[in-house]
Amino acid sequence: MRLHYLTLLLLLLPLEMSTIYGISTEESVPKKSSKSLLPPEAFLSIGHYHTTCPDAEAIISQKVSSWVKKDPTLAPAIIRLHFHDCAVRGCDGSILLNHRGSERTAYDSKTLRGFQLIDDIKGEIEKRCPRTVSCADILTAAARDATLLAGGPFWEVPFGRKDGKVSIAREANLVPHGHENITSLIAFFQQRGLDMLDLVTLSGSHTIGRSTCSSFMDRVYNFSGTGKPDPSLNVYLLKLLKKRCKRVMDLVHLDVITPRTFDTTYYTNLMRKVGLLSTDQSLFSDARTAPFVEAFATQPFLFTSQFSVSMVKLGNVQVLTRPNEGEIRVNCNYVNTV
Repeated sequence: MRLHYLTLLLLLLPLEMSTIYGISTEESVPKKSSKSLLPPEAFLSIGHYHTTCPDAEAIISQKVSSWVKKDPTLAPAIIRLHFHDCAVRGCDGSILLNHRGSERTAYDSKTLRGFQLIDDIKGEIEKRCPRTVSCADILTAAARDATLLAGGPFWEVPFGRKDGKVSIAREANLVPHGHENITSLIAFFQQRGLDMLDLVTLSGSHTIGRSTCSSFMDRVYNFSGTGKPDPSLNVYLLKLLKKRCKRVMDLVHLDVITPRTFDTTYYTNLMRKVGLLSTDQSLFSDARTAPFVEAFATQPFLFTSQFSVSMVKLGNVQVLTRPNEGEIRVNCNYVNTV
């Protein structure tokens, strides 16, 4: 009964355009509202580049498709890069800045990939529409296209983000590392305007991609300082990880069952105790998030539809949209010179 009730609740979640895209409508905004009172995401729109750079989305899509065709591992890498960007200072392209002491140069960012793809997209767009399309918008759209190429859902991306001018290496440590408890994860998401449903949904991106062994070695050998493996780890997975992880930087698929398919096996894995990261497995072991895991595991359409909604919400986190905020970078690696 609990599962059926949750399913109904999820299906009835309000998905109005104003909620998903942050676009104001006459019904959703009081007539007396001032633009200064609107949230930053309210200034984003699907048609932002329709007249100023009508080929922007087509260029992004073509470039992502070309690169991912050559290297399929870039699809989850771009989705991850987008999350790391939005998790620190919001979706402002700060992760792309490549200078001494930037987020990109931090130890916690050393496994991030996809920067050359973004540079390739930016270079082509600058030829067509100079100083028009932000790097933050490019990365957000590229994450959508990467998801689609991996077999995930499509969603409309609202555009209009500006690029940030600040990127600090130590702030990269804010991004979850795979060891956090569920309470701190929930708090991390809530601080960015995302809820428990978004947490469980966006964690589903781990249906594809890989993780370094360093992110879960404590589960294998010394869980919580006990000197023993994590008791919630499936014994067969434990044997596999001991075999695969000879070095901390060795890679293991996040979804050990269907690692290259964007599906809900990630959630069934959690129910079978074969979630790779402790942050993944805790989604099912905690009573607050377990019902969402159960719903997604048994009804794939709920996951794919909610994934689209949660990815738009992620892309709207702390965006820079007002005239006096940010800039449109000419090169995603550097702030513009005055």
